Amino acid sequence: MPETPLTSDHAEITDTLLARSYFATFDRILTHLGRVAAELETTGSLSRVEARAVAGNLTALSRTFHALSFKYLMTGRTDGPLPGRPTFDRHDSGFPVAQELMVMANDALQADRHLGGMASETELKDRMVRQIVGDLTIPTQLQFALSQRLYYETLKTGGLFWPRNDPVAQWLGEGEGRRRWMLTWAVYDTQKNLPVVYLMNCEDSGHTPLAQSSSRWPAVQAHLMAQSVSGLKLLTIAQGFDTDFDDLHPKRLRRLTLGPMHHAGFTLQTGPLDAILKEVATEAGQDWALVWTVEDLVSEREDTIKDGWFSSVQRQIWKLGEEWGGPTGTTRTEQMMVVPERVAQVLIERNPPGLRDARKFIVGAGGRLMVQR
Repeated sequence: MPETPLTSDHAEITDTLLARSYFATFDRILTHLGRVAAELETTGSLSRVEARAVAGNLTALSRTFHALSFKYLMTGRTDGPLPGRPTFDRHDSGFPVAQELMVMANDALQADRHLGGMASETELKDRMVRQIVGDLTIPTQLQFALSQRLYYETLKTGGLFWPRNDPVAQWLGEGEGRRRWMLTWAVYDTQKNLPVVYLMNCEDSGHTPLAQSSSRWPAVQAHLMAQSVSGLKLLTIAQGFDTDFDDLHPKRLRRLTLGPMHHAGFTLQTGPLDAILKEVATEAGQDWALVWTVEDLVSEREDTIKDGWFSSVQRQIWKLGEEWGGPTGTTRTEQMMVVPERVAQVLIERNPPGLRDARKFIVGAGGRLMVQR
């Protein structure tokens, strides 16, 4: 696959079958990730509310890939600049570059205008049949028109994973005179080209419930979105929130990075995983692996500190872990891998350093999920 002018880490897919294979691979993987979220709920790693939030983002991500698969359905089949070529990060991500989602978000704003100027799906299919039967030619241009109609219809339906997915507040009840919320939001990281989901458990001592506060809730949403950068440690994000909102008390913050996706045919990787994927590359549907990283920061206690002459505020004291002798900005970080059965077999046999401690979710026949702890 040729390199684009963007960066040597980015690649365009120019072939029809390769483009369809790329999106079909992600369709299967995202289905498996939904099962992983359910398994994490079963084992208590995620609560029911948290698992639903994660599953909702996975569903949205699946719809995003579904829309892109329609947009690029005719890649390599038509002359001229359209439909363009899907561009993905082949080195550290495996996912489409963030620019793809930005363009899609702009297309969504104009979906009605595009659909208003297109023939209906029924009419396009009728024209295809008449061209095949009457002219004995392949209706490539009509196929392209239909693919674009399906693309814009998917965008109009909504429920997709966008570059920014603003915070949603989920009521969890009350305890010790405070309301409890779970805040969830997500971004498509522009540096890593990866979807990232955030989960924050916080307590609310304000006069008006957070989600109903016309002053606090917009400020909270803007604050959290501005801090959703992969380069920031969780500790930095949590401390900033704790300092800026005196009547909101964050108790736990998690960041789930969904990727990278490694694939023998599409991505470049180094180390033992590269050799393993190449070894199983001849076995259809077995030459991929997806890494899922969960960073977790937990409040150890809450202290009261002076805030001026006559007032005080509550601040969190965070429980911090260390790795390689230095602070991580988290309480713990866990790496998980979702892999097909054949890759799992080789991983278990070789037990390579760096991958030994990762919790492995193994996809068996029929999509059956097994967990190696």
